[in-house]
Amino acid sequence: MQLQNIRIVLINTFHPGNIGAAARALKNMGLTNLYLVNPIAFPHKEASARAAGAQDVLNSAIVVNSLEEAIQDCQLVIGTSARNRTFDLPLLSVKESAVKILTEAEHGQIAVIFGRESKGLLNEELSLCNFHLYIPTNPEYPVLNISQAIQLVCYEIWLGSQEVSVTPSPLYPLQQEMIHFYQHLEQVLRKAHFLIPQHEGRAMQKLQRFFNRARPEKEELGMLRGVLASIEKRIDQLEKK
Repeated sequence: MQLQNIRIVLINTFHPGNIGAAARALKNMGLTNLYLVNPIAFPHKEASARAAGAQDVLNSAIVVNSLEEAIQDCQLVIGTSARNRTFDLPLLSVKESAVKILTEAEHGQIAVIFGRESKGLLNEELSLCNFHLYIPTNPEYPVLNISQAIQLVCYEIWLGSQEVSVTPSPLYPLQQEMIHFYQHLEQVLRKAHFLIPQHEGRAMQKLQRFFNRARPEKEELGMLRGVLASIEKRIDQLEKK
């Protein structure tokens, strides 16, 4: 069940051969769920050629229009990047990521995201993630080919699934539930005049980063939504007086 709940997500893949190589990497390591966000060329004969014996994984790949669509039913989202970003996220090595992925895949959907061949993930895409995965490499030349990176990540997941005794993790909300929470939070903060249109700055972006990093459990998120609903109700009552 663990491996069935794990998806590899590729964003705007330029070279169709890399999609085929990704499908092969997944099948090598017992994974089957490949998501493609706006691939430049797919389906494509070169993708099929590079997939070799993993044509079934390639044929079942799910093509979506946005990253939000690809991860909306996931409780854990991990972004891969070789670069440090201003959008600070907790860092996990590829081995640490594999353990966390397998732990949470016991009872929820997990996404591991890979960006474009030329520039990786954008900051706004990393902002949707809970963790930042890195693969330790030679610091003088740390950039891996995307298919190599996918193979290494899938290998560690497979290895962990064979060797690690996994302790089930708490239940976490889905990404779609977190998006609804952020919308509710923004709505209440505007009613409370904490967010002022002329001086909003990056308040919501920073709050989103905070909650992505803190990762409230499903029950805790329900409590937070209850708090917001209570505050909103009180504000509405005061405005009617």
